[in-house]
Amino acid sequence: MAHSRRHFFYGALMAGAVPTAGFGSAPSLKFMGYKSPNEKLNFAAIGSGGQGASNLGAAAPTENVVALCDVDDLRAASTYKRFPDAPRFRDFRKMLDKEGKNIDAVIVATPDHMHAFAAMWCMERGKSVYVQKPLVRTVWEARQLRAAAAKYKVATQMGNQGYSNEGTRQCAEMIWNGDIGGVTEVHAWSDRPLWPQGLTEIPKEEPVPSTLDWDLWLGVAEKRPYTGGGQKEPDRWGGFFYQPFNWRGFYDFGCGALGDMACHILGAPNMALHLSKRKVIGVECIKKEGPSPFMFPKASVIRFDFAAYGNMPALKIFWYDGLKENPKVAGVPEGEWIGDPPMAMRAASPGGQGGPGGGRGQGAPGGAGARPAGHDFRSPGRVFNWDEFQAMKAPDVKLRFPTPDGSLFVGDKGMLTTGTYGDVTRLIPVEKMKDYRMPAPLLTRSPGHMRDFIRACKGGDAACSNFDVAAPFVEWMLLGVIALRHEGKLEYDPDKMRITNNSEANKLLKPVFRKGWEMRAVKA
Repeated sequence: MAHSRRHFFYGALMAGAVPTAGFGSAPSLKFMGYKSPNEKLNFAAIGSGGQGASNLGAAAPTENVVALCDVDDLRAASTYKRFPDAPRFRDFRKMLDKEGKNIDAVIVATPDHMHAFAAMWCMERGKSVYVQKPLVRTVWEARQLRAAAAKYKVATQMGNQGYSNEGTRQCAEMIWNGDIGGVTEVHAWSDRPLWPQGLTEIPKEEPVPSTLDWDLWLGVAEKRPYTGGGQKEPDRWGGFFYQPFNWRGFYDFGCGALGDMACHILGAPNMALHLSKRKVIGVECIKKEGPSPFMFPKASVIRFDFAAYGNMPALKIFWYDGLKENPKVAGVPEGEWIGDPPMAMRAASPGGQGGPGGGRGQGAPGGAGARPAGHDFRSPGRVFNWDEFQAMKAPDVKLRFPTPDGSLFVGDKGMLTTGTYGDVTRLIPVEKMKDYRMPAPLLTRSPGHMRDFIRACKGGDAACSNFDVAAPFVEWMLLGVIALRHEGKLEYDPDKMRITNNSEANKLLKPVFRKGWEMRAVKA
């Protein structure tokens, strides 16, 4: 029974989601500018500070960085210093016009509202694109990027790093193996937003800083006065009212906490439970704190209802944000750790490696300041180790609990939990892991999220979160973003790309573009 269950689920997943023959086994993408695996790619970035800088850091060790773009000179200053020979631009359109012949791939790490517009410009010019999560702001844009990737035959990847992690694949294989039975419920949660949300007034206009091109920052969004919120000093994120970070909380620019973290935390459920292939029966915001006319709320709970798929039962998913502690879920034993596990803190050993297992590598308890693998986005992710969990109970260990992030799968035979990026996947209660052996691997393993993309750019297997995978994933997730702005359950018809019971909500499936910034629909 377990074999047949796994064979069915595996076959369904393999239909275009993950390469069956193994990473790097057979070229699947041959496009203009194709390079052999031994040649270096020429990378450019649209959004060179913040997350863009991190993504460049993942690509730079093996590839070239040849052009940089950012509308905020101050935000990008450290990146400009790191790559002094790369030409600098404020307008990515000018960068592509002038440096396009020298560019193979582009990292798009702007605010969410500019992702689709920038990525489309790149793909139309034959450039492969790595686009930060949540890929886009609207369902229409997600479908357009998927269509463009197919039309222009470029490599693509969404920046949801957990999709590459070992624990995400283990989670899928454990569920397909029938280890917790049919999954009927998933709980996923985050402590985000860490930026302001739920504000009800916009501060008065202020002069635009000389280091910022405000009109280019707005891009496709409706024009409005700049304001720094009256702040004399930047907030904890180094920013002011709108930018360079707080844009996530605004309807016009971001997707709130759901858009920031769901592509990470709901990645394992999406892969394991084939959520992109299921019909969404309904989406509803069932709890909301601190509503605003122009921002997402301070905290929320959203319920997604999915139809059955194959021999997987109907499913409900609960998303929680704005949490200060993990949610209380019926059936979870008192004191059990779910989601991201705590770190064990003890005095470092003479060798500086901390507690048992060396303190690093696979997430062993470490000395003060130890940073486990998996929190580095180039890492394959932390995996469960029974001895390390037991070592956390030692008398000299002080536990450092992480912020609340993770997911919990509830099946008719048991429970399973995993961390933010699909790491440290384990059965609940954790005592079940003592003599447990992971199922034989079915899914190919990733060399790391950016390396995954680089391999695809050079003609190898499609990246694990390419737009054929990422666009359907974010489509159902973005329905939750819309539900945050409307009362009651939303009903969705994916064939017509239409919310059938709420005409106002239906308007949010497609963005409104500012004049001069229109995005043309892709023609087959």
